[in-house]
Amino acid sequence: MTGPSGTGCFAEISGSDLAAVDSYADVARIVEQMRGDLRAHPDTWENPTLDRFLDALAASLEALEPLHTNRGEALPAQPTWKLLAEVLVMATGYE
Repeated sequence: MTGPSGTGCFAEISGSDLAAVDSYADVARIVEQMRGDLRAHPDTWENPTLDRFLDALAASLEALEPLHTNRGEALPAQPTWKLLAEVLVMATGYE
């Protein structure tokens, strides 16, 4: 589950689960999946502690605009529940 350089990875959340996020309840389910993955694989996450996760969460939020620009997409003016879930998962493995 570690990356090619021996670093940690992102939480294992399926793309279809993330794509289906449309409400706060869906985000809560993603967070529960993240917690389950962390408990099952604590040594594989890049950011397994609260301190590291929050640092990566801030960096992930700051990276949203350039990430969307690189994809040729506009950052939504109004964030969605799906975007929130994606950023949470992104923070689990953000370096």
